[in-house]
Amino acid sequence: MKLLVTGGCGFIGTNFVHKILAGSHCDGERILVNLDKLTYAGNPENLKVFENDPRYCFVQGDVGDSGLVKSLLEEHAIDAVVNFAAESHVDRSIDSPEPFFETNVIGTLRLAEVVRNHWKSLPQTRADRFRFLHISTDEVYGSLGPEEPPFTEQTPIAPNSPYAASKAAGDLLLRAAHHTYGLPVVFTRCSNNYGPWQFPEKLIPLMVLNALDGKPLPVYGDGQNIRDWIHVEDHCEAIWQVLKNGRAGEAYNIGGDAEQTNLQVVEAICDILDQLKPEPDGACRRSLVNFVRDRPGHDWRYAMNYHKITNELGWAPKYDFASGLKATVQWYLDNTEWCDRINSGKYQRERLGLSDA
Repeated sequence: MKLLVTGGCGFIGTNFVHKILAGSHCDGERILVNLDKLTYAGNPENLKVFENDPRYCFVQGDVGDSGLVKSLLEEHAIDAVVNFAAESHVDRSIDSPEPFFETNVIGTLRLAEVVRNHWKSLPQTRADRFRFLHISTDEVYGSLGPEEPPFTEQTPIAPNSPYAASKAAGDLLLRAAHHTYGLPVVFTRCSNNYGPWQFPEKLIPLMVLNALDGKPLPVYGDGQNIRDWIHVEDHCEAIWQVLKNGRAGEAYNIGGDAEQTNLQVVEAICDILDQLKPEPDGACRRSLVNFVRDRPGHDWRYAMNYHKITNELGWAPKYDFASGLKATVQWYLDNTEWCDRINSGKYQRERLGLSDA
């Protein structure tokens, strides 16, 4: 299998590349082409271990660059596309929606058109095996009340944030491409991820790094909004199973069986840090929690019913939240240099050839 992975230098993309090239699905014959625009959240250092690997090819570029995508599909005889490329931070989408629609809608449309033409040109045996796997999100379903059952694949699309609306629009474009042209698209919609290499604007790494620096831990509203959490390794395994065996035109929900309030997550991080790296004076880091004005339109609860992927493909999450979170906090403690380069912006300045002076 020869893969084109878009957005492979981001958080989930990075973990997927590691899984395919160095993990349980390592295959000496597999080729992986990573196309990434390298926005602020894309960091090629995450994949430095593969830079001399003949199975790996990194290309800096935009999924909306049709000529570039076409050349990559043809040059590398691509058999499948895994589309991670997206703007994904809700707060940024509230402040400035336009970049989210440029990437998540127009970029997805242009990518799909080039992929469709490539797929049509393939011999029938290769065309039958070809897949376009689109990574979506639970947020396209909107919000749940406290007692409502989890989202299923039949839950109506009802996005509430500009980010979620842009992802839903991309999903619907690709659904139409499958229905109209037969493009073999499969969708994954996953709950909140955590794990190594997550950009520290997201809740868990932000709280870990703030707590280590003795900074306030900002929690929206009263901290009672609920999310279902999944370790990124479990998510990547689910993506691989869908890529290999998922049915074209189908969506597969992915969840972690770990509903937690935001406050519970933050307090758990504090307790883990107090255990792994206690303050010299023995102070409890929970004292750093700082409740701030709630996010506009903040969804109350997400939860995922993933019976479909379990029944069809045999996937289920392996990590429990407590042990997965502790391992994640330990990863950030063990990778302080990576964290410092992200927080200082040094990783971007070096990439752009700028001096720190």
